[in-house]
This record gives sequence, C-alpha cells and structure tokens, in this order.
Amino acid sequence: MPDVRLASPQGKWILLTTILGSSMALLDSTVVNVALPRIGRDLDADLAALQWTVNAYMLTLASLILLGGSLGDRFGRRKIFVVGVVWFAAASLLCGIAPNAGVLIAARALQGVGGALLTPGSLAIIQASFHPDDRGRAVGLWSGFGGVGAAVGPFVGGWLVDGPGWRWVFLLNVPLALVCAPIAVRHVPESGDGRVHTRFDVLGAVLGAVALALITYALIEARSGSLVVAVTAVAGLAAAVAFVRVERSRADPMMPLDIFASRQFTAVNLVTLCVYAAFGGFFFLAAVQLQVVVGYSALGAGTALLPTTALMLLLSARSGELGERIGPRIPLTVGPLLCAAGMLLMLRVGPDASYLADVLPALLVLGLGMVTLVAPLTATVLGSVGTARAGIASGINNAAARAAGLISVAALPLLTGMGEEAYRSAGAFDEAFGRSMVVCAGVLVVGSVVAFTTVRRPPADCRRPECRTHGSVTAPPLEGERARKRLA
Repeated sequence: MPDVRLASPQGKWILLTTILGSSMALLDSTVVNVALPRIGRDLDADLAALQWTVNAYMLTLASLILLGGSLGDRFGRRKIFVVGVVWFAAASLLCGIAPNAGVLIAARALQGVGGALLTPGSLAIIQASFHPDDRGRAVGLWSGFGGVGAAVGPFVGGWLVDGPGWRWVFLLNVPLALVCAPIAVRHVPESGDGRVHTRFDVLGAVLGAVALALITYALIEARSGSLVVAVTAVAGLAAAVAFVRVERSRADPMMPLDIFASRQFTAVNLVTLCVYAAFGGFFFLAAVQLQVVVGYSALGAGTALLPTTALMLLLSARSGELGERIGPRIPLTVGPLLCAAGMLLMLRVGPDASYLADVLPALLVLGLGMVTLVAPLTATVLGSVGTARAGIASGINNAAARAAGLISVAALPLLTGMGEEAYRSAGAFDEAFGRSMVVCAGVLVVGSVVAFTTVRRPPADCRRPECRTHGSVTAPPLEGERARKRLA
C-alpha cells in the first residue's frame, strides 16, 4: 500500500513535479490560440496552417492518451512520466526554433505524443504514491494548481507574444522540464501494475490516429474540392470502421466497445462531443477575433478570455456538489444552453466592441455555463459504469472531448466560408466568426436536448470524482483508476 504522506518532504516534491508536468501540457493547450495571428504573420502561413498548428497537437494527444496510461502501468509510471516530460520539452524546443509552418506543425504533433505520456501519468503517480488518508487532498491540490495553470495560460501566452515573441510560448517549457524531470527521478517512487501482461493495442491506437488525421485533413483541405481530398475522406472513414472492428475483436482493447452498452455512458459522451466541439471552435476563433477584428494586442486578448477559466476554477467544486444533490440532468441541460447564449452574445463583439458592455457579458455567461456542466459531466461518466472501469471511462470521455475539439477546428472554417486569408482581413474574419458562433450555439443546443432526453441520476453508490477543481477548457478532468488500485 502507498504510504507517502502529503506533509512529508517527499510528498511535497511528488506534488510539485506532477503539478509542473501536467501544467506544461495544460498551458500549451490554451496559450497557442493567442499566438496564432502572430505565428501566421511571421511564418507567412495561411489559415489551414494555423488550423494544423492547433490540430496536430490535439490529434496525437487524443489518439494516444489511453495508450499513454497503459504504458505507465506496464513499464512504470515515473519512467513514462519522465519520458513524457523530456519528449514534450524536446518537441517544444523544436516548435520554438521552427523555421517554417511545416516544421512547426510536425513539432506540434510530437508535442502531443509527449502530452499523452505525461498527462495520465501525473495523476496516476499521485494515486499510486500517497497514503489513502492523504490521497484525496493531494489530488485536490494537483487539480487546483493545474486549474490555475489553465486559467492563466492565455494571459501568459499574450504576455510572451507581445514581449519576447511567440516562440517563447514553446521555449518556456524547456526550463520547466529541466526542473520537473530531475525532481521526478530523485523523489518520485516507481509504481506500476504487475498484473498487466497482455499485449498493447498498438494497431487500435494507430488506426484511431490515422482515421482522425485523414478526416481532419479532408475537412481542412476540402475548399480545394480535389480528388485527393475525396479519397482522403473515404480512407479516413475506412480507417474508422477498421478501428471499430479491431477494438471489437481484441481481448484487451485500448477502447473496449462493450462499455458503450451503458446507455448513460453513451449519452453523456454524445453530450461531451457536442459541448467540447463548440468549446474547441470558440477558443480557436475568439482569440483571433479579439486581435484581428477588435484590435486587441495578444496580451489584451489573453487577458480578456480569463473570466471563463477563472469562473471554472472558482466554482467547479460547488457545481459538482450541486450536481450530486439535484442530479446531472438539469445541469447538463441548462449548462449547454447558457454556453449557447454566451456564444450568441459574442455576435456583438465587432470592430467597435466595448469590453465591459460586449465582451465581458458574453464571457461571463459562457463561463457560468461551463461551470454548470463540466463537473456533473465527469460525475455522470464515472457513475454510468462500474467502479472497476471508472478509469477507462474517464479516459475515453477525455479523448472524445479532445477529438471533438480537433474536428471542430478543422470543420468550422469550412462550414462558415472562412477563406485561407480570412484572418488577415478584419471584415472577412468578422463575418465568418459570426456564422461560427451561430453554428457552435446550435451544436450546444443539440447537446442540451440529448442531455434532457437521455441523462438520468447515477446510482447512489457510484464512483465520485476526485478532481473537484478544474480550469481546462479543452477537455474534462481525467480521473484515475483509484478503486481498482485500492483493491489490488
């Protein structure tokens, strides 16, 4: 049984290194959006290249995050975590020195691989290291400080872009890794799951990544209407079908499809796809809208977006408590509607927009909607399956949210007629942004309807979330397999 106490020097070192590691990935998932206009100008990149700058990272992270957790179980959580930190830092360095958009996109894909190794590992280390009496508080501190990192990400990104330059958005990860990795090697105890003995589902992971990559490519390049795009789209769908068949036939698949036999689990993942598709599209476009159309600096845009994540950081724990009292159906119905209202209020954010009268009200309504739905969403995912499968259920839900954001960033410009050079023209981008907000609001309304018609209260004895405080806008909190580890 793990016996490290939180108040001990070793406990503090473990908490520090896991917070540093997870914060690297959380920061990178939010700060890059603020830097996109400057990246585009400096590298002479079109809109498709900016889409890939965001999506290359999300693609590999979403595809491999389940596999990353399994690698930690097999080879040691500390070892895989340290590999992930070093990998992430090396890829960040490559991003920071990238001479062109192609190299930057490739480096971002490598960053996602590192993120898939370190993100699940940070929580797993806490759960495997701390004494059961301290584990809940340790997880709370880890998720709380991680939420702070996610909240200040756009602000930090804007400050770096306006100051030393956008390359430091990536280069900042290098000194963080130089602190994090040695602490982990010296102070974090190694842990693993000795019962894991089956082969890894590498084929499933590859097929999942290929399917997402091909579909994303087809959506981003669809404006050309070429035969290559059509063939790529068909190949992506074929890879998706092959992925499902492989996962169905494997004895120990990366994503066990029988978990979707739970109607509640399937329903809440549909809600997840809707809300995080809208969030992904919104945060990809909003920072650009504030800079290109409203005229904010990168720092101004990053600071302007703080209210949404700050509200989540301050109120997510209380939202979870409310969801436990009244059940998830109302929060998962009302939350997306509030988010839809916030996005429709963003239609007022144009060339002459006032922050206090136009921008802030929209972000406050959006933030309250996110607060309302995110904690109950996680609780419902965990409560819809048996406690022994809570970890894999959370992993699937987290990956689904990231995949939804990936597809949204690829599809929204196509759906709203945003041209390749739109971000260079305030008028063209403003028009497409308005259409995008309407589309995102519509997707959120669909998610609300799905929640109202399908979501029910989980059993009273179901698994409860450990991560009570959450500030990330890209995915719901990732929960570990606490129950199984206690029984081991």
